[in-house]
Amino acid sequence: QVQLVESGGGLVQPGGSLRLSCAASGSLLGRYTMGWYRQAPGKQRDFVAQLTNDGTTNYAAAVKGHFTISRDNAKNTVYLQMNNLKPEDTAVYYCNAISGANILGIRNTYWGQGTQVTVSS
Repeated sequence: QVQLVESGGGLVQPGGSLRLSCAASGSLLGRYTMGWYRQAPGKQRDFVAQLTNDGTTNYAAAVKGHFTISRDNAKNTVYLQMNNLKPEDTAVYYCNAISGANILGIRNTYWGQGTQVTVSS
């Protein structure tokens, strides 16, 4: 089992940058597919970025070229570097981890509690 704790959110002006961190405990993240999602008030939770255990990355079109997902296995931490932030990036950002399939073919999904990012002048 994995516990995920996000940090690094806050208030930033348009055009500014933030780096979110997702620290894991209970298991090492090296064998997990990691992701970031975000949810604005009254809206659904949307995919932002994904990083597989072999280093493959995927991004939502809205953030490609501005956000970067990475991991530091030594620190058991995943990051989301957010540059050129816009007001529409305002949301609660959630860290996600998906395990490899077990012998029954079941993958476990874990979520952090989220960290607030507000982009406003």
